[in-house]
Amino acid sequence: MKKRMLLPLGGAVVAAGLTAAAAVPVQAAPTTSTAKLSSAAGAADILTFWTEDNGANLKAADPYGVEHKSVPKLVSKGAPAADGKPGVVPAIGDEKKSTAKTKNVNLPKTVGRVFFTIGNDLYSCSASSIQSQYRNLVATAGHCVYDLDGNGATVKRWIFIPGYYDGKAPWGIYVGKQAFTHYDFDVYEDGDRDYAFVTVYNGIGWDHEKKVWVDLGALGKNVGGQGLAYNQKVGAPVFVFGYPAAPHDDGDYVWSGEKLKWCYGKPFFPVAEASVKVEEQIGLKCAMTGGSSGGPWILKYSSARRIGYINGVTSLGGDTDDNGRSDLITSPYFDGETYGVYKAAYPLWSGSIVRKDGSLGITEARSE
Repeated sequence: MKKRMLLPLGGAVVAAGLTAAAAVPVQAAPTTSTAKLSSAAGAADILTFWTEDNGANLKAADPYGVEHKSVPKLVSKGAPAADGKPGVVPAIGDEKKSTAKTKNVNLPKTVGRVFFTIGNDLYSCSASSIQSQYRNLVATAGHCVYDLDGNGATVKRWIFIPGYYDGKAPWGIYVGKQAFTHYDFDVYEDGDRDYAFVTVYNGIGWDHEKKVWVDLGALGKNVGGQGLAYNQKVGAPVFVFGYPAAPHDDGDYVWSGEKLKWCYGKPFFPVAEASVKVEEQIGLKCAMTGGSSGGPWILKYSSARRIGYINGVTSLGGDTDDNGRSDLITSPYFDGETYGVYKAAYPLWSGSIVRKDGSLGITEARSE
């Protein structure tokens, strides 16, 4: 059964133009919820499910998005109330500031598709690798981790495939280990907190000659990781990336979900939609449809280096002028509480799920 979404996608490059705090602001205890997605022992079944029959389940997955009764709309002019000083976390490989600039738009290696199941249904979202201590963290939408219709239960068989295209996994498959969301999203389904950070096990690939699984190492070592920006002023241009797969409301299938797409523009604030408890998200004119949920909104994106600062993730969207074509996407505003949820996931180890004989199993013991 297809779930309809009316407008559902990591460090830093150039610090200039972003408001950065000299030091990380002191935060109150983060209001974070966490849940286990998979044990190492369960990874074999998850990988088999998604890769058997030449990846048939990957191609059969429907785009997943939050259902709501009407399209989010700009309700007033203003600016979000930041809960602390602005701050940034640099991308992997960009801990030292760079002044690289380019006019080309090269797609980021960090962005990919998320696949999961709810009951017997197959779904997909978008996501990106983001900076973390062990290079094992993914940023996506909260509704791409928690089944809101199931009263907050986590989705099943959650995997991330960076660089996904036409059913291929060029940098391997990463099974989700643990999900972190804002408490208000988990408990109250607050759409203004529709973001999640997921730790993943080392990447898995298949050796066709030896007929064994291969440990590809940590996500961030293979594709890098975007940085994070929070408590920033709204209005600076962003690139938004994702895998739209749903048709427009007029039935036109512009997107297939098989290739990465992007939008570019200046976000505006605030956007509201009461049916999904959204009061102050940010919006962007963009034609992406369902399946782009969870994709990153990246400030100061360098096409040469393919990195920037994630400052949002696609949450909602739809057709604002009733012409049957999607033209808006939205994101939660990233503030200090977003940073708190991120920091709860940042230092956690995941490890390998491949045994020495090439089989999959419990090998979570940490080794550096």
